[in-house]
Amino acid sequence: MSGSISTLLSNDVASSIAVAERMIALGTRDGVVHILDFQGNQVLSLSHSINLRMFYAVKAFSAHTATVNDLSFDMEGEYIGSCSDDGFVVIHSLFTDERMKFEYHRPMKAISVDPEYSQNASRRFIAGGLAGNLLLNTKKWLGYRDQVLHSGEGPIHAVKWRTSFVAWANDAGVKVYDMANNQRLTFIERPQRSPRPELLLPQLVWQDDTLLVIGWGTCVKIAAIRTNTAGAANGAMKNISFSSVKYVDIVASFQTSYFISGIAPYGDALVVLAYIPEVENGGKEFSSALPRQGAAQRPEVHIVTWKNEELATDALPVRGYEHYRAKDYMLAHAPFTGSSYAGGQWAAGDEPLYYIVSPKDVVIARPRDAEDHINWLVRHGYHEKALAAVEAGQGRTELLGEVGAGYLDHLILERKYAEAASLCSKLLRGSASAWERWVFHFAHLHQLPVLVPYIPTENPRLNDTAYEVALVALATNLSFHKDLLSTVKAWPPVIYSVLPVISAIELQLNTSSETDMLKEALAELYVINSQYERALALYADLRKLEIFEFIEKHSLHDAIQDKIVQLMILDCKRTVSLLIQHRAIIPPSVVVSQLLETSKKCDSKYFLHMYLHSLFEISLNAGKEFSDMQIELYADYEPKMLLPFLRSSQQYRLDKAYEICVRKDLVREQVFILGRMGNTKQALAVIVNKLEDIEEAIEFVAMQNDEELWQELITQCLRKPEMVGVLLEHTVGNLDPLYIVNIVPNGLQIPRLRDRLVKIITDYRTETSLRQGCNDILKADCVNLLLKYYNEARRAVYLGEDNGHGKIEDEAAPQTNVNTPNIRTSAVKCKVRGGGRCCMCFDPFNIRDLSVVVFFCCHAYHVACLGSSDSMGANDGGASDSEDEGDGDGTPSGAPRMRCVLCTTAGGG
Repeated sequence: MSGSISTLLSNDVASSIAVAERMIALGTRDGVVHILDFQGNQVLSLSHSINLRMFYAVKAFSAHTATVNDLSFDMEGEYIGSCSDDGFVVIHSLFTDERMKFEYHRPMKAISVDPEYSQNASRRFIAGGLAGNLLLNTKKWLGYRDQVLHSGEGPIHAVKWRTSFVAWANDAGVKVYDMANNQRLTFIERPQRSPRPELLLPQLVWQDDTLLVIGWGTCVKIAAIRTNTAGAANGAMKNISFSSVKYVDIVASFQTSYFISGIAPYGDALVVLAYIPEVENGGKEFSSALPRQGAAQRPEVHIVTWKNEELATDALPVRGYEHYRAKDYMLAHAPFTGSSYAGGQWAAGDEPLYYIVSPKDVVIARPRDAEDHINWLVRHGYHEKALAAVEAGQGRTELLGEVGAGYLDHLILERKYAEAASLCSKLLRGSASAWERWVFHFAHLHQLPVLVPYIPTENPRLNDTAYEVALVALATNLSFHKDLLSTVKAWPPVIYSVLPVISAIELQLNTSSETDMLKEALAELYVINSQYERALALYADLRKLEIFEFIEKHSLHDAIQDKIVQLMILDCKRTVSLLIQHRAIIPPSVVVSQLLETSKKCDSKYFLHMYLHSLFEISLNAGKEFSDMQIELYADYEPKMLLPFLRSSQQYRLDKAYEICVRKDLVREQVFILGRMGNTKQALAVIVNKLEDIEEAIEFVAMQNDEELWQELITQCLRKPEMVGVLLEHTVGNLDPLYIVNIVPNGLQIPRLRDRLVKIITDYRTETSLRQGCNDILKADCVNLLLKYYNEARRAVYLGEDNGHGKIEDEAAPQTNVNTPNIRTSAVKCKVRGGGRCCMCFDPFNIRDLSVVVFFCCHAYHVACLGSSDSMGANDGGASDSEDEGDGDGTPSGAPRMRCVLCTTAGGG
């Protein structure tokens, strides 16, 4: 508690406390009673209409000469009673000068003023002390009079008056007395093994009109006053009404693990002021024996249910707690007011306040609300928990900004920049000004790169400068170049100006800060700024595979003429395909010259081979000027493709090609080139001597169709007996095996000669048989075709118009075994072409009495139409049979031969 408490207790010690509706009374060991407001401020003067929280001057009563042991207000808060070790009880009026002082000659330990003291003329109070008498003081006609309510069981340690019930505690236990009926209701025995009262006082408090809470030692009991419905049934106390017979039940009881220095109601729970001693071995031990002075811990406030279930616990910041005993602490609570008085609950709007008194301190305890909890967390450095509480809706929305700003400041002071940056999104939310302020603050601390991933690009959108500063901060920090690249890709280009960032990054190039990530980020910025060729140069340096799609997308084929080697190193196949596809823009001469002149460490000859090979596959003449170079490249990288190239191309020099093949020992290629050069004998010698492949030699000689070459082959083979045998096997059809056998020198050992001769003879016989069979088949086919032709030729030809019959057939024609065409086919073939008309004048034959000539091709003519110069020795009739004398075409012997005009013209004469 602040206010005047520190001053009051600087030279004195608090010994008792009482709380009324509008004020607090604090007693001290010097016998002074101080009147304070709820914040600990002393009151100058008192008035029923004055808010005591506004006064700060002194109001005190020097009522006693010794320690004030107990204080008690009436229910209206107009009178205060005090008792002291000096044996006096003093009643003070707080609003008048009325003051009553009663002497009892023995130390008085407890007092309780009648709750209706200010309204009741009897002015009653109850007090007790070391004399062991519980006294009821009442104002009579002749003055004040004391009545002993109880005595003989030791000193009175505590007394509490509520409505008509009085509860007090002595060495034996707790008793409850009904003032209305002058009847003692119950006796509750003192807990076993509890500390002596002079070490730890029993605690009594009325929660409501019928509920008494007792705390003694480590034991808590709750007693309820009930009405006995059968109270008068046994005839006892017949002078007491039925409704006034009451009794007490213990409705709850439990043991605690600490000493109880004070107890008070808290709704349906209890507030307990706990005193926790500490023993020498570091553990906690709870017994009836109190510890020695200087071995205690901080007092604690526990909120517990009637079943001793802990709801909350707080340690109290009490000065000098190590030297205090359990009896040195007291607990008081603000009284219930109005209609809430009887119910034992605070009225709506009233704040439950608890006052914990120690010799040099008074601590105010109140139920914490959400904001109290949040403020406490902030004060004690638990910013993260405070933030979580605000986010959970435990405080005003405005607290988020305050708590968040404090949390960020705390993290910055702790140099936890990354953690602070991660919280900005949550704490700054949609405030653009707050974001910009923190962006520049992080930049001032040279820690902006850690904030960049969290900077919003929309909702809110910040000033362009904030984004540019962030990107430049990433560019100038070597370890954040990767973040720069991802940020450039992620941020929309419209939120910042590209040129300042490009300028800042270009300054970093060619320095120790240059990295591939920085180059790629710069390339991305070039693309945003439509500087595609600059971006292409960086992509080529970085060897990015995406460069090929980039070239196609932006049609940058002209720009790659000086980057061919870089592209080849990146992906040879894709580069070759690109160059071949756009060879009109990038001519082969440019490609070849770059690959030949490059100084880069790469296999440029292989790249050249791949390019020229692909060029050759597209067009034979596209790279004809590089044919000699291509031969050497094929010989180095793909020898199997050299022979097809030699056969397909005509653009290379034979002598140089032969030299390369000799150097690379490419034998078959040598054979081909020698053959093309006309040096067939040398080529044959290469086949026989180097390849030792007689079959290929035979094939080569057969292709040349040169008798001398055959002789050369035989000569070459005679040097090797094995080759003679192979030659005998494979020359059937090309050479006479007997010729080879005859020229073989006597005594030459030919492996497997007998088997090979047998094979030659067998093959010869097989060949002869096949030829004979083929001749027989040919002859039979010729005979059948001649018979077919003969039968066709013997058929008559119809010259008139078609009258429904298809042909006129010679009935005398002999029958043969040769298959003849069917009737319909014969009819079609035997009709005269032209439909019974002359093929020259196109007149029907039946309208003119002229001789007609019909050829075997079925074309018919008037004799006169064929020309007067061509005389005929034919008969005057129509077409004659094949039985007439003369040639087969019906022309008499010695007459000029006639030909069909149409067929002769069509055949070229």
